Amino acid sequence: MADDRDETPAERADRRWSETLQEVRVAQTGAQILFGFLLSVAFTPRFAVLGPFDRVLYVVTVATGALATGTLIAPVAYHQLLAGHHLKPQLVRAAGHLVSVGIVLLALTVTFSVLLLLRVATSHWIAWPLTACVTGWFAICWLVLPMLLLRSKSGKAKT
Repeated sequence: MADDRDETPAERADRRWSETLQEVRVAQTGAQILFGFLLSVAFTPRFAVLGPFDRVLYVVTVATGALATGTLIAPVAYHQLLAGHHLKPQLVRAAGHLVSVGIVLLALTVTFSVLLLLRVATSHWIAWPLTACVTGWFAICWLVLPMLLLRSKSGKAKT
């Protein structure tokens, strides 16, 4: 894959690391705020009247939120442990994988949160199709559109 930049491998790793950190900051903040709100739900009066399904959904949502938060913070821990060991390209690759997993976990957390909220707020079947629409929107924005852009780029490169 050709790159139009005139940079050394070390410069490329530094640039990609900076870009990864910027991306992580956005996702990490959202995950942490959502996780904080989820933790507070158990201390509300309404939590006591949740049915068994909604309680399990809440536990799964909190667990997924914790996993998302931990996964999105992990690149910082990697960097702290590996700094000075001349492993920046490997660090960048590992952080990229962690961010991808963290984003999937964050999408699941949002999906489960929406389902829980809509089930509690509406007590109606509409919670399921609305949650499916939200999940579909995530899939379009986070997967389909980037893949279409990538496909159009590779199609132009062949001509």
